[in-house]
Amino acid sequence: MTVQEKKQRFRDLVVPAVNKVYADLEAEYQSTKKIVDKGIINAKIKKLMKSYSAKSPQDLLTRMKPHAKSVAIAQAAMESAWETSRFARDATNLFGVWSFNKNEPRVPAGEKRGKKTIYVKKYPSIEASIRDYYHILATGRAFNEFREQKMKSNDPYQLVKKLDKYSEKGAEYGKELASMIRYNRFYEFD
Repeated sequence: MTVQEKKQRFRDLVVPAVNKVYADLEAEYQSTKKIVDKGIINAKIKKLMKSYSAKSPQDLLTRMKPHAKSVAIAQAAMESAWETSRFARDATNLFGVWSFNKNEPRVPAGEKRGKKTIYVKKYPSIEASIRDYYHILATGRAFNEFREQKMKSNDPYQLVKKLDKYSEKGAEYGKELASMIRYNRFYEFD
C-alpha cells in the first residue's frame, strides 16, 4: 500500500467518524447552552456536570464545546500512524489512550514503566475511540489551558500549542500537529 493509499484509507475511515462525533457533541453543547443561558440547573445539567467533572454550569460549557475537527484528525493520524499502528489495529485506539482500569477492555502496550505493564484502552469502534478522546480533553486537568483556548478561538494552530501535555514530546508535539494539519490540509474539515 502506498503512502497516498494509506492516507486515503485513513481519511475514508476516520473523517466521517470525526464528523459524526463532532456533530453529536456540538448538538449536545448547543442544547445544554440554551438551558444554562436561562440560568436553569436541572437534573440533566447536574448529571452532565458530574460526567464532565465541571465545577459550575459555565465550566460545563467550556468542557462540552467540541474543538476543531482538524486537531482531532491530525492527532488520530499521528497517534495511530494513519490507522496502521498496533493500537489502532488491535484495540481500535486511534489516540494512544492508556488504560488504568483492569475491568475495562484493554491490550498491553508492549512496554513497561519499571515493572508495571502499560495498557491501552480497547474500543468497540472508531467512533467510540474519538468520543472518548474528546471526553479526555474535556475532563483532564492537563488540558485546562487547551479548553480555555478553544473558548477564545477554534484556530487549530493556536489550539495545538496547548497540547504539550498530551505527549512526552512536549511543545514539539504541537509543532508536529500544526505541520500535519497544514501539510495534509486537515483545516478544510473545520
